[in-house]
Amino acid sequence: MKIYTKTGDKGKTSLIGGTRVPKHHMRIEAYGTVDELNSWLGVIRDLTHNEAVKNLLKEIQDRLFTVGSALAADPEHSKMILPDIKPADVETLELDMDRMNESLPELKNFILPGGHLTASYCHVARCVCRRAERLVVELASKDTVDELVIKYMNRLSDHLFVLARYLAHNDGAEEITWAPRKD
Repeated sequence: MKIYTKTGDKGKTSLIGGTRVPKHHMRIEAYGTVDELNSWLGVIRDLTHNEAVKNLLKEIQDRLFTVGSALAADPEHSKMILPDIKPADVETLELDMDRMNESLPELKNFILPGGHLTASYCHVARCVCRRAERLVVELASKDTVDELVIKYMNRLSDHLFVLARYLAHNDGAEEITWAPRKD
């Protein structure tokens, strides 16, 4: 199977269901950003030595393919049965955040992203996740999007913030709080 099809050479692509749309279409932007996020999670998974984190990141990456397929489908024309996000997927993120938070110092201030390379990549992924979430919310204002997809993306960005703190803390990195100038 060839990777290139030449069908996108004129700036259009197909949604699941066959509908042709411009490559700048809101659905393409949304699932493209989810794909970008998934790639960043692969970087984090490759950098961490924590097996539990690696396993959960792999599961999250799988869920992001589920999100991407939901966003890539034309809700009016797709007859394909696609996997879907379930409430348990959101709960998995919440439970893991609760578990990680138990070992972290209480957060009383904003913190600057950084402190450790893996934590820094978590912050980059968090920002990409927020962008994806904004695109999905915009798409939902104009077209059909499963509300659990929005909820999952929202919770995932929170999870990535806690994961950044957790990995930095476990590696002994200093958490630098933001102190606004007073002049």
